[in-house]
Amino acid sequence: MQAFLSSSIPATSYSRSSLFLPQPPHQAPVKLVFPSSAPQRGSGAVAADAAARTRRTASEAAGRSGRCVAASSSSSSPATAAVATTEVPGVMKAWVYDAYGDASVLKLDEAAAVPALADDQVLVKVVAGALNPVDAKRRAGKFQATDSPLPTVPGYDMAGVVVKVGSQVKNLKEGDEVYGMISEKPLDGPKQSGSLAEYTAVEEKLLALKPKVLDFAQAASLPLAVQTANGGLDRAGLSAGKSVLVLGGAGGVGSLAIQLAKHVYGASKVAATASTKKIELLKSLGVDVAIDYTKDSFEELTDKYDVVLDAVGQGDKAVKVVKEGGSVVVLTGAVSPPGFRFVVTSNGAVLEKLNPYLESGKVKPLIDPEGPFAFSQVVEAFSYLETGRATGKVVISPIP
Repeated sequence: MQAFLSSSIPATSYSRSSLFLPQPPHQAPVKLVFPSSAPQRGSGAVAADAAARTRRTASEAAGRSGRCVAASSSSSSPATAAVATTEVPGVMKAWVYDAYGDASVLKLDEAAAVPALADDQVLVKVVAGALNPVDAKRRAGKFQATDSPLPTVPGYDMAGVVVKVGSQVKNLKEGDEVYGMISEKPLDGPKQSGSLAEYTAVEEKLLALKPKVLDFAQAASLPLAVQTANGGLDRAGLSAGKSVLVLGGAGGVGSLAIQLAKHVYGASKVAATASTKKIELLKSLGVDVAIDYTKDSFEELTDKYDVVLDAVGQGDKAVKVVKEGGSVVVLTGAVSPPGFRFVVTSNGAVLEKLNPYLESGKVKPLIDPEGPFAFSQVVEAFSYLETGRATGKVVISPIP
């Protein structure tokens, strides 16, 4: 199993003010995205434009508004739900590879087939996507035994607008803004047609409504990483009053694990490791103990923790700092007792559970300052991801 997170990139020091406060108009835009509780400017306009391009007169006559919310399950059932009549093109722009290898195998196909829609799926017009190391490892052929057939459209994370629904879809409808990880198991039979395309087909159960305070790029950065962080902490038994150490706190999973531990699980003490230039970032995320791994070996410090989340492949060292009876959850690398491996499974219900924390601003996405990358820059985005220097998530936005 491999890691599902981006490691850190050397960058300028981060302060709490630069992460959370709006910048004066004359300054360059801040690319580390930490949204406030206020709605993001432009998000509704993007959604409206996307919906306008895909809706037909029939859906407008049905009285759907420009920003829809999920319908209750009582309004639709497998026996009575009608397939939405929105007309979508038969072909789309998509990044594709038909052989395993480095980033150079990726090609932009301007006439790729729009994926067929199963009864339990919705067709999403993708607005933004995000990369994870598993995308690169899959493209390199690391998981051929359980992979989907080639050619492959890569990508797990996405945010977009529902443009068509299957006959068994109960709660989502055309026009809904959604986000999620589109393959239930990233290593076991992932979708052949992924999220780095204009359209993708996704089971309803894997999606949640996009938090209103987040724009599409921010929402797309979350699904795989936040579900990995949450699932790892949950499986490790973290609860209120316990302490946790996060190895790799500036990465996609690590940055979210810090926030979840603090604000969702109620940890009494949160510690994390990062390089010198990321220590201020860790503090802004809420850590109580920020450990500079270039100066201190965490396994040689006196503190012990109830839970250690290893997001960087140091399980052999992690077990040295866990309390007796504690847990070490390992996302990558070798596993040493009492450590255990965790691999995420996509579940829209988990995102729904976490949405209030995102809406309130207690948990915030972290987008690498080099991005978002344009849809035309997918090869460059993959190459950058594979340097192992990314802070937070590598995002592709907008997708045409």
